[in-house]
Amino acid sequence: MNERIQSATTVLKKLLPEIESTYKLIHSHPELSMQEYETADLVAKNLDRSGFEVLTGIGKTGVAGILRNGDGPTVMTRADMDALPVKEGTGLPYASKVITTDEEGKTVPVMHACGHDMHVAWLLGAASLFASNRNIWKGTLIVIFQPAEETAAGSRAMINDGLFRKIPKPDVVLGQHVMVGSAGVIGWRDGVVTSTADSLEIKMFGRGAHGSMPQSSVDPVIMSASTALRLQTIVSREISPSDFAVLTIGSLQAGTKENVIPDEAVLKLNIRTLDENVRAHILSAVERIVYSEASASGAPKKPEIRSIEHYSLVRNDSKATEKAVESFKSCFPSEELKEVQPTSASEDFGNFGDEANVPSVFWFVGGTDPDEFARAEKDGKIGEIPTNHNPCFAPVIHPTLEAGIKAMYCAAGAWLFQ
Repeated sequence: MNERIQSATTVLKKLLPEIESTYKLIHSHPELSMQEYETADLVAKNLDRSGFEVLTGIGKTGVAGILRNGDGPTVMTRADMDALPVKEGTGLPYASKVITTDEEGKTVPVMHACGHDMHVAWLLGAASLFASNRNIWKGTLIVIFQPAEETAAGSRAMINDGLFRKIPKPDVVLGQHVMVGSAGVIGWRDGVVTSTADSLEIKMFGRGAHGSMPQSSVDPVIMSASTALRLQTIVSREISPSDFAVLTIGSLQAGTKENVIPDEAVLKLNIRTLDENVRAHILSAVERIVYSEASASGAPKKPEIRSIEHYSLVRNDSKATEKAVESFKSCFPSEELKEVQPTSASEDFGNFGDEANVPSVFWFVGGTDPDEFARAEKDGKIGEIPTNHNPCFAPVIHPTLEAGIKAMYCAAGAWLFQ
């Protein structure tokens, strides 16, 4: 294994300037979910130059690359490509200035605020390493570049478009994500890695009236405000303190003018759990409270509750995780490997392994400047470091770029190196 890593390290040093340029290009040209046309084209051309069989347009903008290298295991690796409607505040020389139109027709800024640009660069780098070192591995490498992770639609779109009929059946599925943490440190765990997430839109109906005549109304503003407050008691009073759960109301919209009582109000909320039974209880409690508050307010119509997004748990397979971690140990110093707790963030990566009915492994790579992270840790201010989805989220390129490439190369190599 060490000889293979040393060989890959030599190749990586030569490839790194090009991969860094690719990363900066993707960062400065972000694309929203299901609009990743330029990114997908860049990926496809890169894979084609490396000798991969390339499949495009899977699930609209998804890309798959297949590199066959004799008999052996089949390893599927995945990166996500989409960005977020966030105005970049990093001040970087390669910062995004992109403004585009979202699916609702609104003009929005766009930024790679979750690190998916880094994920694409990592996987392109790992793909290049395998393509350049075919003499030291056997089997089939599949690289998947997925759209729309941020809307929980991308992996399912690729699956529904026949992904697993178009590629060889994998023996394992591998993925990784950049997060706040000392750059280059690999965070792994067995079992549940990321939470479930359910986003709901709740429309509550009242009866509009003049602001001076509230007796003629059924006020949806008061109804929705009461509902918002009561929903917060689900986690605090119905869920055991030993069980993880978060319920966040991120949007409450009603009315257009101060002296007009509107007809309706809309709440949007997000629920995260690490246990399916807890999730089921919260969803049931949301319905109970929403319908009861509407009834108590004398609403003329039953509220409408609509699911916007759903992410399932990402759960690492024990044996596959052990195999990947053993490979990490031969590639990284012990101080750069860390067993971590489950995160409240969510991912649709798990759909791939579930659909193929094969084990999957997902891990994290730190992207924070090591000195900055050490200072924040010492001062108890880690929470002040800009996280994913923050306008100032910006992984340091080095050693984050090298670490992610090497981690995917080593993990895939646990199956492919012979």
